[in-house]
Amino acid sequence: MTPATATIDAPRVGIHLPLPFGLRRAANRAGEIGARTVQVFVDNPTAWSRRKSPPRGLPEFRARLAELDVAPIAVHASYLANLAGPDPAFREASLDVLTADMAAAREYGASIVNVHTGSHRDTSVDAGIERIAAGVTEVLRRGREIAPAGTAEPLLALENAAGGGWAIGTTIEELAAIAARAAAMSVPEARLGFCLDVAHAWGAGVAMDDPGAIDAWLESFDRKLGLARLAMVHFNDSRSERGSRTDRHEHVGAGRIGARGLAHLLTHPRLRSVPFILETPGMDEGYDAINLERCRALIAGVALEPLPAAAFQLSRRAAASGPAEDDVEAKPKCRSSRRRTTVTRATASRPTPGRRAATKA
Repeated sequence: MTPATATIDAPRVGIHLPLPFGLRRAANRAGEIGARTVQVFVDNPTAWSRRKSPPRGLPEFRARLAELDVAPIAVHASYLANLAGPDPAFREASLDVLTADMAAAREYGASIVNVHTGSHRDTSVDAGIERIAAGVTEVLRRGREIAPAGTAEPLLALENAAGGGWAIGTTIEELAAIAARAAAMSVPEARLGFCLDVAHAWGAGVAMDDPGAIDAWLESFDRKLGLARLAMVHFNDSRSERGSRTDRHEHVGAGRIGARGLAHLLTHPRLRSVPFILETPGMDEGYDAINLERCRALIAGVALEPLPAAAFQLSRRAAASGPAEDDVEAKPKCRSSRRRTTVTRATASRPTPGRRAATKA
């Protein structure tokens, strides 16, 4: 097998697709680099306000991805959302922004919306789990109320956490407890799934560099949740030490997890139907194609080439911005003046942005 044929009988591997140059250009980029699945932000992930209408080019974006057989489409929800936290105003804003992102996901044809589990803010793990389950229940209820009749609803996928800042979801047991409480609140299994972020698991102490440890993790997940509920994998190497409770993404095979463990995940027979999404550095600087090619090499069993020093001086994330209003030739130097709407209800005060960091574990 060669990297060129490595996608045969392998999971769909794609990228977090930056949209700051417009939707049509982004869809064409996915085709150019051979992405087979994509994840996007439907709006600025570090802002509470949300678009009043979708950007131009959305129908063409969907049509082009369908033509390229790029699927599924996933949406990464706002980083601000914290369903686990105790503050009433912050919680209400979190419910609103996640409901808005779920609604926008339908317009994008997305079947998955991924969200961080959040932080219990130094209350207790049990209290945070209860709040997450109740928050999931409420977001799905609101979604049913506003969804047009007959519209397919996206699955909400909770992402495992690295463990910093009172994060919940660092262990399978915590994720299973959330699922159990959500089920007790009548959330159907088909509406709530989970996302494995490989770098987060590493930060939480899971030996993702060891095939045996990976097999044990998957077996435990299957016993306690069922692998059918693993909706997606965020396929990231890590710059962090294992068990450090930190999350710093690195190029595929160039971090502390390394090629051995990542290749085992990519070629694992129990993960063939799970989409793998890269959130590695430099997505908007050409390293989207490079890291996809490195994934193909891992699948084919080909040794990875060393990366140049410049590769390790790039942004640690794909551009954290929402889509441009229309296709542009160069990165805008300032925000557009498009009309926007807030998602917070009139009765809820807006949380201060300075409280955001603790929710991004």
